[in-house]
Amino acid sequence: MLTFFENDYAEYRYLDRILFITYKDGTSIDLEAAVRIVKDRLILHEGQSFPILCDIRGIKEINKSARDYLSIEGSVLVKAVAFIIKDPVSEMLSKFYLQTRKPIIPTQSFEHIEDALVFLNGFAESEP
Repeated sequence: MLTFFENDYAEYRYLDRILFITYKDGTSIDLEAAVRIVKDRLILHEGQSFPILCDIRGIKEINKSARDYLSIEGSVLVKAVAFIIKDPVSEMLSKFYLQTRKPIIPTQSFEHIEDALVFLNGFAESEP
């Protein structure tokens, strides 16, 4: 199984039954980028569902079409999502997404990775 992948937008690392996605500093996401991000993420899944720790602190902006795509297609093979945020941009993006998209999978935002891992570990233990 592939455990690391990188593209222009993010790094993907699979470790201890959790997929870590870290967006690169200054990342702008439009629909084309969102499609690529999901396509590349699915390569690591190999048909299996995982919880995802998504570090969005590097995202500078994301447009509506990208948000719409990620809220639906971005949920494929995802058990739960923990966003890692910081003030003010990533926190605003996270709150906006959670309030307007009403994710169909368990999703929460955290300032500390340790707290996010506590949340995700319950989903990592429940294998399909």
